[in-house]
Amino acid sequence: MFTYRYDELRFESRRSPLIAPRAAVATSQPLAARIGLDVLRSGGNAADAAVATAAALNVVEPTMTGIGGDCFALYFEAATRQVHAVNGSGRAPAALSIAELERRGVRGVLPQRSALAVTVPGAAAAWCDTVERHGRLAIADVLAPAIALCEDGVPVSPLVAHLWAEGEPHLRQGPHADEMLLRGRPPRAGEIWRSPSLARTLRAVASGGAESFYTGRIAEAVCSVVQELGGVLDPADLAAHRSTFEAPIRARYGEHWIYECAPPGQGLAALLALQIASGLPLAGRDPRSSEVLHLLIEAMRLAFADARRYVADPAFGEVPVEGLLDPAYAAGRRALIDPARASVDPLAGSPPATSDTVYLAVVDEEGNACSFINSNYNGFGTGLVPEGCGFTLQNRGRGFSLDPAHANAVAPGKRPYHTILPGLATHADGELYACFGVMGAFMQPQGHLQLLVNLLTHGMDPQSALDAPRFRIVAEEEGGRVQLEEGISDSAVGRLAGLGHPVERVGGLYRASGKLGRGQVIARDRDSGALWAGSDGRADGCAVGY
Repeated sequence: MFTYRYDELRFESRRSPLIAPRAAVATSQPLAARIGLDVLRSGGNAADAAVATAAALNVVEPTMTGIGGDCFALYFEAATRQVHAVNGSGRAPAALSIAELERRGVRGVLPQRSALAVTVPGAAAAWCDTVERHGRLAIADVLAPAIALCEDGVPVSPLVAHLWAEGEPHLRQGPHADEMLLRGRPPRAGEIWRSPSLARTLRAVASGGAESFYTGRIAEAVCSVVQELGGVLDPADLAAHRSTFEAPIRARYGEHWIYECAPPGQGLAALLALQIASGLPLAGRDPRSSEVLHLLIEAMRLAFADARRYVADPAFGEVPVEGLLDPAYAAGRRALIDPARASVDPLAGSPPATSDTVYLAVVDEEGNACSFINSNYNGFGTGLVPEGCGFTLQNRGRGFSLDPAHANAVAPGKRPYHTILPGLATHADGELYACFGVMGAFMQPQGHLQLLVNLLTHGMDPQSALDAPRFRIVAEEEGGRVQLEEGISDSAVGRLAGLGHPVERVGGLYRASGKLGRGQVIARDRDSGALWAGSDGRADGCAVGY
């Protein structure tokens, strides 16, 4: 057995960007990327390949993603230059309310791994709906490669093995942990993982569509394990679930339009930060300098302040997206940035009134693109395994506020603030520029900001833009702590500290944990039509094409 020295991880990328003339897939696991490419070669389009890749990732990287979680997608239709959004997030159970939680003694925030944090898994419906609405293959053909992986087995990568071992205690909280273990323990690097239980689940969806997941055996198993451990999810909650198809939101950055999914996703935070950054003096400066990093950190702080205040399920109240994305509002927020001092914890503004995760990117031969993200939230989500199903259930309910006055307060049938966000960019005339994403909870909008500034302001190629060292505002806590990745100079770190940023150096295995993001990009060269693709060295993946 080979060994892998985690203490020696440096992540000094030696990758060149993939350049492909016709089609490309980029994601966090090579076996999943290959499946996406095979689907394209067999006649599928970008939507088919994206869902096939997402299903394969459920097998090879179950710590991060799966059919027990949620997903969002942006689909670029080359023939019309239209961008479509799929919201595959689930809703709170009908019996989950602040009053019910208070009755149970739950206050402040939902416990991270509690069965009460289980919301309806939206991925199964969104996979089927994305293929039906935008694909050209049958869902059975799209899921067949993932089913084969479950049955034939896949070798576990060193990084996934490490994260699997970290997640074992969460799996052990439920009664069916052995379905996600190999001979009673997490699989080790290089061992073959098979999941006949997940194969049965995927085969049911392949033959019966989404209904087979939300009713019958699978739905009963989901509700049984949740209720056994104190949750309130009910079969009626699953039976009522539907994906929604909404207009994406967008903002201008230079000569490009940047698209994100609408709230309750936090894509709004990325667009707010980009709008503020669009008027900052970034061009021509060293992207690793303290001056550039300070400005971007401050732009991101302001965006997070607004996102925390306003992002919520629009079905339960107005979210002032148009006002927040007004260039005049961005200019006012930009004026709050002091180049000589950190703001640390800024307040939300008042806009003008108006009426653990995987990401993958696919561009097909016709120029259609699918930006797709699927997540359990935290590693393995709650860690709860429905009997005989081979997947874990997400803990998205933790995204709710328990403050009854907050726009994002938990309520029956409501979708929580959602951290996952796929991104897509076009030229001003609507022609595709890139599909992109950076996974990692509250790192995601920060990753989008830094990635797009690298691409569009600093002129980096996709791989270089992903490789560049990042900052991370620890948005889950107060105090404005900023983590700075290896590769940012000691002098820049010192100057940022001198401006008042509470800084922390991070490196080694921490970079592979997902905390600093793990991204993918496929961009189209407007002159040659060639696709330039990159895959984050902080994960195991790659970009492939033909």
